[in-house]
Amino acid sequence: MAGGLTPAGRAEPPTPLPILTTPRLHLRELTPADAPFILVLLNDPDFLRYIGDRQVRTEADARRYIEQGPMAMYAAHGIGLWLVELREGGTPVGICGLLRRPGLDDPDLGFAFLPAHRGRGYAREAAGATLAHGRSALGFGRILAITSLDNRASERLLLGLGFHYDREVTLPGDPEVLKLFST
Repeated sequence: MAGGLTPAGRAEPPTPLPILTTPRLHLRELTPADAPFILVLLNDPDFLRYIGDRQVRTEADARRYIEQGPMAMYAAHGIGLWLVELREGGTPVGICGLLRRPGLDDPDLGFAFLPAHRGRGYAREAAGATLAHGRSALGFGRILAITSLDNRASERLLLGLGFHYDREVTLPGDPEVLKLFST
């Protein structure tokens, strides 16, 4: 897609091409233009409960989150959270990708979807494609995932994707006890 003009009249960069395409989804890098979607997703009650409060309260906060989080990880590691959007219509439905976290020796799979798009198999489709990409294109032999202790939906999805439960862990700087899964 071609970029447009921002309200200030500056040229907006074009939307990145998909990194992955599945039968129903495109996964692509996040850009600052995705801030309105990220603002809603990161303030979803389930995101706050199971993933945590990222202190994103405004679109400016969301742009900063994208730039200092996913975009910085793309630059540093060549991986990160990607926007998941419907192939038909381009509606953003969630995020999914591989991350490098302090305290974990291998990349880990992360995902979150808006409530209106849960229960439709999008998370399984996006996460499955991300795992396959991580192994085949990026050469990762082992991929991890973490969940809060009571996130049964994510745990079911991970087990269905072939992960197995390893142990409970805490990550540097975060006192929360998490479940660690691996492939």
